[in-house]
Amino acid sequence: MDTPASINDLQRTTLAIVLAGGRGTRLGPLTNKRVKPAVHFGGKYRIIDFALSNCLNSGIRRIAVVTQYKAHSLLRHMQRGWGFLRGEFNEFLDLWPAQQRVEGAHWYRGTADAVYQNLDIIRSIAPKYVVVLAGDHVYKMDYTRMVADHEQSGADCTVGCIEVPRLDARAFGVMAVDETRRVTGFVEKPDDPPAMPGRPDTALASMGIYVFDTEYLCALLEENMASTATDHDFGKDIIPRVVTGGHAIAHPFSLSCVSSDPDAEPYWRDVGTIDAYWAANLDLASTIPTLDLYDRNWPVWTYQEQLPPAKFVRDMNGLQGAATNLIVCGGCVISGSQLSRSVLSSNVVVKSFCNIAEAVLLPQVAVGASCRLRKVVVDRGCALPDGTVIGEDPDDDARRFYRTESGVVLVTREALARL
Repeated sequence: MDTPASINDLQRTTLAIVLAGGRGTRLGPLTNKRVKPAVHFGGKYRIIDFALSNCLNSGIRRIAVVTQYKAHSLLRHMQRGWGFLRGEFNEFLDLWPAQQRVEGAHWYRGTADAVYQNLDIIRSIAPKYVVVLAGDHVYKMDYTRMVADHEQSGADCTVGCIEVPRLDARAFGVMAVDETRRVTGFVEKPDDPPAMPGRPDTALASMGIYVFDTEYLCALLEENMASTATDHDFGKDIIPRVVTGGHAIAHPFSLSCVSSDPDAEPYWRDVGTIDAYWAANLDLASTIPTLDLYDRNWPVWTYQEQLPPAKFVRDMNGLQGAATNLIVCGGCVISGSQLSRSVLSSNVVVKSFCNIAEAVLLPQVAVGASCRLRKVVVDRGCALPDGTVIGEDPDDDARRFYRTESGVVLVTREALARL
């Protein structure tokens, strides 16, 4: 068991790098104007808040966020909500946009290249360990436990992993491990994911969370950049190279997952598609959600503007509405409507006589009177005209808006303007 002093040493000598520059194309029109980690989630948060909060709650207070694609809203969120770390205590949250810091550099060509182009900064910070994180997953995790596991194992690289249904693993890197947790095989996003031994319906997926010895990481990146046959990507290039050399161990998420219920299934979600994003939001509106946002021992930090409390009023005929399993944020006004299993972000207005179910309404959405909405995500700033009906006629929904194969409808301002 580590002593408190050794844990403190690990925290002080670790740098967390959050990769937040990807386009997020699987989220469709939701990322036309913003990078995926900046997308609103759970009413008052941005997706990146979960990785950053994990860093803070883990005691890792030297953090860099790597940005590139349509980063304005992300940068604004960082500046407004995450500027409280104190440099005089050797803690910081730095923003690393693509600066072409190395000779002949391009825009970031992949996740590995994004870290490589900042090696001079990493070496000036001189951490013993580097934790590489994706900024677009929703979960609670104590990264210090993973760093401690990495140190105790003696490995050069530790890969966070989670068990997932085998067919779902096509969206992830899939690993094979031996009885000592040594990673013996790794394949990125396979069409036919290999199953775990004795468990034909389950695969071991990489979470996109890595711990490296700093000098080993620097050497790997320099070797990768010298190659022409590479995508400059951690999942496609760096981790397979580490595995081939026998230098990686797997760290099961169950060893460092944070949950207020020790018997609950470990919660980790990749919200990279509209379906997954919608479902993860609605998870939070369930009676007892697996992800506990109310745990004060492991809070999720964010920026939020000062807003008046949410208000529920009678409809235009003086009748009350009904609300069940809702998340409702500040500034919302709901007038005599029927709402169930939905998430209402800040400053949402719902007028009289509406019926809304399984809806995710992002900030500043205005829903006109007598609207019927089901299984829908409504993007920021949309104003739905009186009597709008979504979620009842699949063909009509697909003609007007972006509709997934499972029936989730995404409404954007651009789509409304075309009507």
